[in-house]
Amino acid sequence: MGEAFREIMRQARQHVPEWTPAKIHEALDRRSNGQDDFTLVDVREKIEWNEGYVPGAIHVPRGHLESQIEETVPDKSKKIVLYCAGGVRSLMAGETLQQMGYQDVVSMTGGFGQWKGNGFNFISPRTLTDAQSKRYSRHLLVPEVGEQGQLKLLDSKVLLIGAGGLGSPSALYLAAAGVGTLGIIDADVVEDSNLQRQIIHNTSRIGEYKAESARETINALNPDVTVKTYIERLDESNVKQLVEEYDVIIDGTDNFPTRYLLNDAALIANKPVVHGSVFRFEGQVTVFKPYDGPCYRCLYPEPPPPALAPSCAEAGVLGVLPGIIGLLQATEAIKLLLGIGDPIVGRMVTYDALAGEFNELRLFRDPNCEACGEHGHPENLTTYADVCAL
Repeated sequence: MGEAFREIMRQARQHVPEWTPAKIHEALDRRSNGQDDFTLVDVREKIEWNEGYVPGAIHVPRGHLESQIEETVPDKSKKIVLYCAGGVRSLMAGETLQQMGYQDVVSMTGGFGQWKGNGFNFISPRTLTDAQSKRYSRHLLVPEVGEQGQLKLLDSKVLLIGAGGLGSPSALYLAAAGVGTLGIIDADVVEDSNLQRQIIHNTSRIGEYKAESARETINALNPDVTVKTYIERLDESNVKQLVEEYDVIIDGTDNFPTRYLLNDAALIANKPVVHGSVFRFEGQVTVFKPYDGPCYRCLYPEPPPPALAPSCAEAGVLGVLPGIIGLLQATEAIKLLLGIGDPIVGRMVTYDALAGEFNELRLFRDPNCEACGEHGHPENLTTYADVCAL
């Protein structure tokens, strides 16, 4: 160790107080009981963090300290306790923070090495593999996602009702994003007329079940994703079990009985539904989050006459429109899974492709809704299957 470096360390110790690992251990116990308040920051590199870290610490590598610390700890009067591997980098980091205006900075003597040497508990974090770090590298750069968010996505489950126009783009982008389990329920087979908009299928799969065709495409896109297929229609016999198994539901249906059935099951299971629909040049998307906004029955207490709600097969749809709405559905699902942003709850986003305009409508819960109202009973409601069939 050179004389110049020893002088730098001597001056740093004059400016930055040091606590022993034992003292920090006691402070963490007090913090857990609400008797102390400080932020514990690990300034080591990621490879070191992956080998283990002090419980309750947040990771801000020394090389990114100046650019990230103000976002992580915006209050410059709050106490910050820093540690590294041996106590050197944390001292230097402490001086840097003081120069940035932080008023109460402490460094841990001996660093993480001494923490472990004292026999104190530490956490070995779950991490992405090298292949996953490369695949999701652009997610890892986004603070709202990062490695922990990506791991959360890999642990998440999304159920797609239908592998058609809306389900196709939603499934593709959720799979690409690394949502670990995708359930796809669809009893139909791929037809020529689907290929104008249902981009998860292709000509060679005409005649195959859509759910199986979607699974083939997803497996080729991302091996991290497990695809569960259900070659059946959503009905009273399976809706409860399916909805309970997944974290978020993507509603890509085109009929009212299934929408009512799904709405009621999601209310009972307290699962959010990302709803989308398309018609010719127009589409709309909203999130039905149980008891945090309106439900589907608040908007449509009963189905409109069939003449006012024709299906795509009857009215047609611009092929790219489901892609736009399906991508918005996938985006809302990811926000819900990560707990970030402002999901479209209590709002409906509409898109007019001919005008090139997005608009937003405010939606409100109906206090007298027979499903989600104060005296609602979603378990005993009609789905209007007979009426819609007629």
